[in-house]
Amino acid sequence: MKKVKIIYNPNSGRQIAQKNVPKLSQILRENNYFVDIFKTEKQFDATNAASKACKDNYDIIVSIGGDGTVNEIINGIMINSHKPKLAIYPAGTVNDFATYLKVPRSMEGFSKLIMKENTIKTDVGVAGERYFLNVAAAGLLSDVAYKVSAESKTVLGKFAYYLKGISELPKQIFKPVKMNIKIGEYEIRKEVLFFILANSASVGGFSYIAPKAKINDGKFDLLIVEKSQFIEVARIFFKTLIGSHTKDSNLQYIQVDELKIECDENIYVDLDGEQFEKLPMEFKIKKKVAELIIPETFKY
Repeated sequence: MKKVKIIYNPNSGRQIAQKNVPKLSQILRENNYFVDIFKTEKQFDATNAASKACKDNYDIIVSIGGDGTVNEIINGIMINSHKPKLAIYPAGTVNDFATYLKVPRSMEGFSKLIMKENTIKTDVGVAGERYFLNVAAAGLLSDVAYKVSAESKTVLGKFAYYLKGISELPKQIFKPVKMNIKIGEYEIRKEVLFFILANSASVGGFSYIAPKAKINDGKFDLLIVEKSQFIEVARIFFKTLIGSHTKDSNLQYIQVDELKIECDENIYVDLDGEQFEKLPMEFKIKKKVAELIIPETFKY
């Protein structure tokens, strides 16, 4: 009998998890799975629960929550030698990684996904001493997620982030940050509005932020938006909706496997939508170290 650990955040999105966890558990138990359920209550609960599931030799960990829940779980998995397969159900506001994987939203479809156990080995990023699965970012707009109220997230979903981002642009546009970016022997110093280090193409609810990104190629996709006028940044923003932004003259887009970013100011780094520590920070990628359960239709 296979052992499944369901770790869910009851506060994610529109409280989707509260409604769906019992149904998922019932379906899996009816198909001869041992199911244990853990509800998070505070920060790092998901990390601790995932780590314990690894030590207890669970076969599968199911994440039901947002990108922050996934981030905590991947940190719990990565510190252990036994790494259960990970299935991600999108119950949060943006759900970048699950969106990229095209995970089914119905519990019937998601339970079939788990039981088929079609998997891919994915890369995992390391920022300082913390892991991230999808994105690291800092600079202009990286604090948007922390300024959006819980009520707005619930009612508007990912559009709350877009609206807040646009409203923040005029206030912050003339405040670029001087950063040193070291990639191997190559070093540049630029006035940067923000950078994004992506593992998948989907970031912040946008499906084409890093159109060349693949989760198993051993590379990050690095986007650096330099100091620009408001109209130029707005143009990049709207180009991003259709994925035609990567050739813009105000944006650098390259693929890297490690880098170091230093900064003159106190700038926090965002990892998978959660605020982490401040720059400077080293970023590295570990190739194909976590096993994800994915739809059979997913193309990579």
